[in-house]
Amino acid sequence: MHSIEELDERLSRPRPGLVEDLRRLDGDIVVLGASGKLGVSLVRLAVRAVAEAGTNARVTAVSRFTAPGSFEAMQATGADVVAADVGDDDALAALPDAANVVYLVGAKFGTDGHEAGTWETNVYLPGRVARRYAGSRFSALSTGNVYPLASVGTGGATEDTPPGPVGEYAMSCLGRERILQAASERDGTPMAIIRLNYAVEMRYGVLVDLAQTIAAGEPVDLTTGHANVVWQGYTNEVTLRALLHASTPPFALNLTGPETLSIRQVATDLAAALGEPVTFTGAEAATSLLSNAARCHGLFGYPDVTVPELVEATAQWVRKGLPTLGKPTKFQQRNGKF
Repeated sequence: MHSIEELDERLSRPRPGLVEDLRRLDGDIVVLGASGKLGVSLVRLAVRAVAEAGTNARVTAVSRFTAPGSFEAMQATGADVVAADVGDDDALAALPDAANVVYLVGAKFGTDGHEAGTWETNVYLPGRVARRYAGSRFSALSTGNVYPLASVGTGGATEDTPPGPVGEYAMSCLGRERILQAASERDGTPMAIIRLNYAVEMRYGVLVDLAQTIAAGEPVDLTTGHANVVWQGYTNEVTLRALLHASTPPFALNLTGPETLSIRQVATDLAAALGEPVTFTGAEAATSLLSNAARCHGLFGYPDVTVPELVEATAQWVRKGLPTLGKPTKFQQRNGKF
C-alpha cells in the first residue's frame, strides 16, 4: 500500500465471506452519512461485493458532500449518489426506500463546547431515521466509548459489560443506542449496533497519530498506554456483513482487533520503521478504553491485515509524506472531551 490508489483498492477488496453474505441479503442498500472517514471505502466495497455476488442490488450513498470533490469521489465508486441533509424532514422523506440501511451518521471531533449539537446529531436524528426506515435492516455504527475504561490485562469490555460512558460525547452515543433500541422494539426493526474502536488505515488512526508525533521529534505520551486498533477494510466488511445478524432487540457487536496494544511497543516499532528516535513522557495508567471483540472474530474471522503490516505500511506512508486526513483520533483523552 504505497499510493492512494493502491490503498483504496485494498480497502475495498471483497473477501469471499462478504460476497457470500451479500448474495444471501435481500434488497437494496442505502448508506447514510457516506462521506465520512469510513464511507467512501465502505461504499466502494459494497459496490464491488454486490457485483461479485451478482444480485443486482442497488447501493445508494447519501451525505451532504460539503467537502470539495467529495460528491465526484463518491460517484467514482459506482454507487447511486444522493446529496441530502438527513436532518431535513423533506430530504429524509425523499430518500429512496431500501431493505438495508448502513447508518454512519455521527458527531465526535469538535464536540467539546458544542454539546447541544452533538446530542441532536447522535440522539435525536437516529430516531427520525429509524422511523423513516422502520422495518428495514440496520447496521448502525456506534463506539466502544459507551463502555467504561477497562483494566489493562482483562481483555477489555465485552458486549455484556454494563455501559459506563465518560463525557457527553460518549453519553450521546449511548443515547443513540437507546433510541435505536426503542425504535427496534417499537417497530420490529432488526438492528445490529457496531461498537467500533479504533479503525486505522494509512491516512488516519492511532498509528498515524503516533508516527506523526515521532516524525516531528515530539515525545509520545504514555498515560493512555494501551489501545485496540483494527484495519479499516475489515471494519467495512464487518459493518456490511452485520446486516444479516440484525435482530430485535438489537444485536450488539464489538468491532476491533484481537490484540491489546502497548503504545510504548508500537511507538518503538514505528520509530524503527521510520528510522527516527522516539522519546516518551508520562507513565502508563492502569486503565484504557479497551474492547473484547471475540464475538466478532468468531463470526467473521480475523482481520486480514495484521498489526505488524499496519505498522510498517503506516511508517512508510508517513516517511514518504503521502497525504493524511488531518483528523487525529485523540485516543489519549481520558476525560471524554473530543
